[in-house]
Amino acid sequence: MPPLTSAILRPLRSPPYSFLCPKNLTSAKPLHFHCNTTPRSDPIFSASTSPLPSLRCRCAAKSDGTGPSAEDMVSDMVEKLLRREENKELLDGLEEASARVERAREALADIERQEADALRAKEYVRQLQFREAVIAESQRELLEARTKVEEAQQSLSANMVENYNKVVSSEAIDRHKERLESGKAALVSSLAGSLASVPISLYQATSFPQLILHLVVISFSCALFGVTFRYTVRRDLDNFQLKTGTCAAFGFIKGLSAAEVGKTLELDTKSLTSFSIDGAVSVSENIFIFLTAAIALDFCFKMGILSPFPIRK
Repeated sequence: MPPLTSAILRPLRSPPYSFLCPKNLTSAKPLHFHCNTTPRSDPIFSASTSPLPSLRCRCAAKSDGTGPSAEDMVSDMVEKLLRREENKELLDGLEEASARVERAREALADIERQEADALRAKEYVRQLQFREAVIAESQRELLEARTKVEEAQQSLSANMVENYNKVVSSEAIDRHKERLESGKAALVSSLAGSLASVPISLYQATSFPQLILHLVVISFSCALFGVTFRYTVRRDLDNFQLKTGTCAAFGFIKGLSAAEVGKTLELDTKSLTSFSIDGAVSVSENIFIFLTAAIALDFCFKMGILSPFPIRK
């Protein structure tokens, strides 16, 4: 059965065209069938030129009842009706109606897609609004944090300025104390060195003024040694090498300079030997003097009479 015929027969099987069903057909004469039901008015048949009061179907049926079925006969009849010129407009209208239905379905599908897109867009807008709110909240918190940081920086700057002023004032006080302690160290070192040099000065001096001069030079040298010793050793009072090295450095410098004064060096064995002996004796004497001053300073540091550098608050 052709597709177009099937498409037309499908609505014909439903009311109001149920009169075409085989149960409504009764046998009259052989090879003839009459319809018991008068056809109702329908748009499909309203386009035909003449009404169909009755329908007579002829077929080549045999006397034994074999032959085409009722559905086949109706199909043939519909095909004959469709071949008529007056039914072409009906077919064209049917095709246009089918096309309109397809267009309506496509439009409906487009509307559904647009609705789905609108829902997705609405959800996306909602997410954007939520993120915008989150960003605004983060910016507000960042602004508050920045304000707090600026306030903390201002407070810190004020505290730093105040602390700096306190440190400056305390440093001024500490410098005064340091100078005082250095003066005390110079006095102790000068007294200890002068007392240690008295026997040596009495041995070397030939007159009283020379003795006084020798003692004054030793006193000033030991005072300078006392200040240098305090700033050199600092609080490392148990460093034996540092303390003895300071004494040796001062002893060598003063001893060699004293041995060089007033003597002429000649390039002979006797002169070199005499100069070496005098230099060794002078260096030993000065090392002994400065070592005595160092012992006195170390004793005062450990006993708390003097404060090593720097002074602890």
